[in-house]
Amino acid sequence: MKRTIELFKKYGLLRIIDKEVDIDLEIGHIAYIEVKKDNSKALLFTNVISKKLGKKFNMPVLMNTFCSFEATELLFGKKPDDIASFIDELLHLKPPKGFSKKIEMFAKLFELRKVFPKRENKRGVCQEFIKKDNEVNLYDLPILKTWSDDGGPFITMGQVYTVSLDGSKQNLGMYRLQVYDKNRLGMHWQIHKDGAHFFHEYKNAGKKMPVSIGIGGDPLYIWCGQAPMPNGMFELMLYGLIKEKNPRLVKSITNDIYIPNDVDIVIEGFVDPTKMEIEGPFGDHTGYYTLKEPYPVMDVTCITHKKNPIYQATVVGKPPLEDKYMGWATERIFLPLLKTTAPELIDYRMPENGVFHNLIIAKMKTMYPGHAKQFMHAFWGVGQMSFVKHAIFVDENAPSLSDYDKLSDYILNRISVKNILISEGICDALDHSSPGSCYGGKLGIDCTKDNVDFISKEILDDSKLFEKINNLDNNVSEIKQYKTNTKTPITILKVNKTKNVLKIYNNLKPIKKHTKLLVFIDKAKNDLENIYMLVWRIVNNIDAKRDIFLEEEFIGIDATTKNNIDNYTRQWPGDVECDKKIIKKLQNSNLINVDDEFLKKFYI
Repeated sequence: MKRTIELFKKYGLLRIIDKEVDIDLEIGHIAYIEVKKDNSKALLFTNVISKKLGKKFNMPVLMNTFCSFEATELLFGKKPDDIASFIDELLHLKPPKGFSKKIEMFAKLFELRKVFPKRENKRGVCQEFIKKDNEVNLYDLPILKTWSDDGGPFITMGQVYTVSLDGSKQNLGMYRLQVYDKNRLGMHWQIHKDGAHFFHEYKNAGKKMPVSIGIGGDPLYIWCGQAPMPNGMFELMLYGLIKEKNPRLVKSITNDIYIPNDVDIVIEGFVDPTKMEIEGPFGDHTGYYTLKEPYPVMDVTCITHKKNPIYQATVVGKPPLEDKYMGWATERIFLPLLKTTAPELIDYRMPENGVFHNLIIAKMKTMYPGHAKQFMHAFWGVGQMSFVKHAIFVDENAPSLSDYDKLSDYILNRISVKNILISEGICDALDHSSPGSCYGGKLGIDCTKDNVDFISKEILDDSKLFEKINNLDNNVSEIKQYKTNTKTPITILKVNKTKNVLKIYNNLKPIKKHTKLLVFIDKAKNDLENIYMLVWRIVNNIDAKRDIFLEEEFIGIDATTKNNIDNYTRQWPGDVECDKKIIKKLQNSNLINVDDEFLKKFYI
């Protein structure tokens, strides 16, 4: 952590805040706004308090460690594409010809010895100070509450180290951890994650599960915790591959879990599989709250830390946030591994305003009819890609996947009902729009062909089109058209929903000759001019099986909030939003320096 801070100082990527700030909302709000800036920086808070607890902490808080592309590359020590190239090389190693090639290969393989973690038979610097049993107090750590409706303070950058029941597999995960009291944490590992798989092994055996949580140390540890490694592979091997040095591990004090020697703080304990407790709500990276649900509880047996530790945290909510940069590195580095399952894949993007699992755009080399649809099924069956809800595929002639303006034209010129696949499968546990938890509709669009005949539309200006729409259904309060230059012009419609959107869509069929793609959104909390946040809202709020209406040359998407009108029986969560009083206070204190236009732009 200290090396990271010095590195960021050197490159002008650190902002030090010495003014008094509270762990309750204030620090989270400052970090949330900072990371949305074009020139965002990491934040070091040196004067941290809790008015609620009546405490002043002597432990600084570091936020927004992954604050930019530049910062992320500095933390990796190299470009993610270079790491991907090295992995690709390893995956395609062939027997060398000639003595020099053999020496070259031997050198590469010899370097791989640094991949494997090494266990040390001594205490680590993370164990210079030890508190056990009655001395344990989680409230001694500056654990943040970031959102007003959160169930309490949460550890948001905890490296969760676990081991399988037989000890053969180790895992590092990044799960949120709710503080219940001074020695108990809620463990939010989702049912599809390795930590949860291990948990069920212990549960079936009737044994308590050891868990150790690292905070701080090399920021790459926490990135490894969210990396989509193949099942059974210890994520710290990826750290060794990237850093070209063995991770050094030491045994926890009160359980047998090994953790990196140089993390700042370690929280040790056991999870009793017979105990569950309500966890949440929590303002999550989807930009919505995840609701209360029962999760396992960790009983904390020991807290250790180094001398002068630094507490590392992050804030999640509406994009863009740190996960934009963490996800970018993941996307680049894991491209070669994805190609082993889908060899005709050229490249892919997971836009951060699609909150990663809600939208993927992939470029592929098409070899035969139906190839793209085969790819869709392959993607939906591969590791964490199986959580992806909406996938769009283009061919090798498409524009760069990072040029969204040209790429969207290319896609819209190829959208046909015949090229749309609606399926179903597992969803991320944070998904709120599917009818049931963790399972829902999937949308795949094949835009690899351009030989589709389309009917030309008679484009009207917005006011004339709105007049026609309003005469057909007065639930529509406002519209805006986009991409009228393409073969799939889009009309976005704000609605005051008094009936099911499918009924509104059916009422609007007479405007079929003027537009092709209707997208329905709620009147409240949406801005028709803000494309970035519209994409965020739409891909969050739809379940493909329920919310996409397909008729040739007239497609509807219902991205409104669902309720009993839609036979939606789950509780629809609220938006993650900053506390207006806190924002005003921080503006008056010059701790944030953005105007109301900025706050509006990102739905803050």
